[in-house]
Amino acid sequence: MTEQDALAKKVVDRMLQTDHFSAWMGITVIDVKAGYSKIQMTLRREMLNGFGIAHGGITFSLADSAFAFACNSDGKVTLALDVSMSFPKAVKEGDILTAEAKLINKTKKTGLYLVEVCNRQNELVGLFKGTCYKTEKPLI
Repeated sequence: MTEQDALAKKVVDRMLQTDHFSAWMGITVIDVKAGYSKIQMTLRREMLNGFGIAHGGITFSLADSAFAFACNSDGKVTLALDVSMSFPKAVKEGDILTAEAKLINKTKKTGLYLVEVCNRQNELVGLFKGTCYKTEKPLI
């Protein structure tokens, strides 16, 4: 494990200590490295909308958490500037969702990330694109 990857793990562990929403969602961190994260959760009944499928905000929130973990992985407080999401396939109760965030491009102050959310059959159920802004404030 590189020093950057070790820092990324430490940062995400610290973020999770106070991230009560991610805890409520039941998010498990599968992998985290510099500029990258992979997380997972199971869709529960209280996460469904009136049509019996995942509320879009749940899938979005999973992708947003993966985005946050990846873009804060260098230990500087980093905030979303702009995000968008598409929902190509419905998600149902009991589905296990995996969100994988990858750094696409970065500058000194911004980063562009792509987050793919897949179900347990590895079908794409969400595609999230986010741009972040990096502050100088240390996270840990």
